Amino acid sequence: MSAPSGTRDLDVRVGMIDGGCTVTVVGEVDTLGAPVLGGCLDELLACPDVRAVELDLSGVTFLDSAGLTVLVRAHRTAEGSGRVLRLRCGTGRAVLRPLQLTGLVDVLTLADAPDGLSRHLNV
Repeated sequence: MSAPSGTRDLDVRVGMIDGGCTVTVVGEVDTLGAPVLGGCLDELLACPDVRAVELDLSGVTFLDSAGLTVLVRAHRTAEGSGRVLRLRCGTGRAVLRPLQLTGLVDVLTLADAPDGLSRHLNV
């Protein structure tokens, strides 16, 4: 699934694997792109066959408050339905820094976070 043309450079792709899926996001998750990602995650988390979603954000170049809202909403939806949502953020500032500044690094499940990230992230 790719974002509509009005969303700058956002690409969202879904790969299904035996009860789980990987959502790979590349580009800017801003006011225009966040609804695209949110819609995709809503669909996946409503699917009874999906038990786990791994959200690969390592290709995200910008994440604003609209994108953070989508992540929190998806986390709550997954948690409320007994599913797992894991984030892969890579090592870049674009995702890690907003998660740290908002305290979400301590709330969301980061699959690739170094130990002590919330207190010691200096990227």
